[in-house]
Parts: sequence; structure tokens; C-alpha cells
Amino acid sequence: MNYQETLDWLFRQLPMFQRQGKAAYKADLYNTIELDKYFNHPHKKFKSIHVAGTNGKGSVSHMLASVLQEAGYKVGLYTSPHLKDFRERIRINGEMISENYVVNFIHEHQKKFQEIKPSFFEMTVAMAFDYFATQKIEVAVIEVGMGGRLDSTNIIKPELSVITNIGLDHTVFLGNSLKKIASEKAGIIKENIPVVIGETQNETERIFINKAKENNTEICFADQYYRIDYSMLSTNNKQVFNVENSGNVIYHGLKLDLLGSYQKKNLVTVLRSIDLLKEGGYNIEAEKIYSGLNDVVKNTGLKGRWQVLSYNPTILCDTAHNNEGLRMVMDQIKQTAHESLHIVFGVVDDKNVESILSILPKQAKYYFTKAQIPRALDQNILKEKASKYNLKGECFEKVNLAVEAAKKNTKPNDLIFIGGSTFVVAELV
Repeated sequence: MNYQETLDWLFRQLPMFQRQGKAAYKADLYNTIELDKYFNHPHKKFKSIHVAGTNGKGSVSHMLASVLQEAGYKVGLYTSPHLKDFRERIRINGEMISENYVVNFIHEHQKKFQEIKPSFFEMTVAMAFDYFATQKIEVAVIEVGMGGRLDSTNIIKPELSVITNIGLDHTVFLGNSLKKIASEKAGIIKENIPVVIGETQNETERIFINKAKENNTEICFADQYYRIDYSMLSTNNKQVFNVENSGNVIYHGLKLDLLGSYQKKNLVTVLRSIDLLKEGGYNIEAEKIYSGLNDVVKNTGLKGRWQVLSYNPTILCDTAHNNEGLRMVMDQIKQTAHESLHIVFGVVDDKNVESILSILPKQAKYYFTKAQIPRALDQNILKEKASKYNLKGECFEKVNLAVEAAKKNTKPNDLIFIGGSTFVVAELV
């Protein structure tokens, strides 16, 4: 099989959460453990950092990888989902895994996969760990797929665990309250492995503290240590921050190439994580922190975070796809200069659509659409649900048709936002 045929086999033969949803979810680690034995425990051959959370875990993972790369380490980065190319999930120092490696990996182990019948995610995690071990990386930043306790990545024993925040997402699998979801994500906290919590939340703080005590490990809340007292946008379109601790500016004029005001929360999580990595023996000089954060996109290839696609009119997209994430995006839209607002919007059918629609601006003109995956909610159903919240617009079968329609209806000073689902954004970037 060539690369495309291999991908076709992957997507056709194996359940995959991002396309099928609940049918792909495995409520145990049996398959992952079996694959780990088969590949001779590759995750034990490199150091790792484990990153979980409802929102921000992708940005935090990419920032950490970029800083470690600038500090001179050979860094593996495992994230999900991908936007354009499957290989985006598995990178070393920003370079995607080769097509040949993907093809050979599937060809050589296809019989074992057919025997075990792992999910798409379980098999992809095995591929990532095998690749990182084969390429002799020094450290891997591993993003949790969903939850934590039963996630396929949770066989690693990292040097640091990071949990960004807790929100109501994937409630079908993780529970319908913040406490239940926090308990699942706290499953990555391990014996004597320090953990950084990005955001202090009343409903979940005690859950994390108790879990850390159970595991005899250090816990710290990043937002109780660092705060950002000043930020602005530079002339070369980067965010600039002053970060302080106890009234003292620790990082002055720190530039970040990821836009979106919500990155403030992710930034303090990253900086506190770096503190603990340095305490653990990592050599990360201050100048490498500055350069790593200045060039996250260049170093890691991250896309889809408040990404500007064009100007006149301004067209931007963001992969936020739950209430908490979209609320931050909508707040930033309010702060972004524009005349009329046009929103190209699509969601997947296992989300709490009502909680999302309730926070969207009523004055915008909507272009309801769907991504080309089985999980996508039909655009006509989405429009019907949206009408209950006085959100008005037209329906389009494909994302590109919705975007073209929006462009025809806009003036140079208008704003077009594209989002609601990672998979809507994936069809454009």
C-alpha cells in the first residue's frame, strides 16, 4: 500500500473517535497495554510530559515543545486531532513523521492490529511511541486525547503532569459535572510525579489536591503563582506580555506568536511547568523561553488558534468547540474592530449544542454548515436548533460554500469568523 491507501485502510478499518464518536471509545486500557507489550514498551525509552485539560491542552503542548526545542532538546510532540494531514499528530522538532514510516508501520504490524482490533487512537498512540523510541528522542510532550484516567496515553510515567482546566466537554464519556470530569482528568496524576494545574476552579480544586496527596506528589496552581498584568499586540502581530509573581515582573515584554486573549491562561500554565522542569534538571535558559514562545507556529506547525486567514474583510478561525472555549472566543470577537459580523458555524452531533448556541451573538449573520465527517450535525438541524436562540442565517452543505457566501455578503471592514468544530476549521487552513 502507498501512503494514501494506508490512510484509507486506517480510516476504513478501525473505529476512530473524531469521525465516529462514541462507537470508538474504549472504557479500558486493555488494547493499549497489549500493544505496549507487543512493541516492547517503547514509552519507557524516552522522558515525557503529559498534558490534559478541557481547553488549552493543545496550545500548552505546542508551547512546551517549542521552548524545549529552542533549549536544544530533541523533542517529540504527540497531539490530536489533526487538521489536514494525519502526520501532524506525530512530530519531532516540528517535523512530521514520514509517510514511509506510517506505511511501513501499518504494513509490518497489520496482522497484530487485525487480531487486537484497537481503536484508531490506540493504534496511533502505539505508532507515536514506537516512532519516538526508534528516533531516540530525549523528551516527548504527550497530549491526552480525551479525559485522562482511561486515555490511551496514560500508560506513560512522565516527569511532569499538566492539567490546564476543567469544562463541560465529552460529557457522554467523562460525566456531566465538573467534578466528575476533573476526577477523570486527575487520573494522569501519578506517584511522586509533580503536577501543574493551570486554572484554579472552586468545584475542582479539592479533587486535584486530594489526588495529589494520594499519590504523595507536589501540586501547584499556575494562576496562583503567575499573573499577567499587561498585554498588547506588537507591530508584527504577536502578543506581548508582562508576567509577574508577587508584584515583581519576572518576564518583561514576553512575545507569543499565538493570538487569542485566552492564551494568557495557557501561558502562565506553560511558565509554571517550565519552572518545575528546571527544578527537575532541565537546562532551559530565559532567552530560550523567550525565543520558544516567540516562534511556536514556526517550530511546531500549530494552526487554528485565533488564526487570521485574510484581511479586507478580516477572516479568522478558531478550533474552540465547547461552551468554555467558545465563550472566550466570542469575548475576543467583541474586542475586535468590525462593522458587521458573519459567522460560518458547524458542530458535531455529540456536543451539548444548546449550551454552545446560547452564548453566540444574536446580531451576527450565520452560515450554518457541516464538516465532511460522519459525526457532523446536519446543517438544517443546526439551523433549527439555532432559531430557538434567535440566531438567523442560511444553510450550506459544505464549509467552502458557506465561506464563499459569507465573502459575497461582506464589506472590507466586516469580520468573518469560522468555527464551532475542529473539523470545520480543518477544511480551510
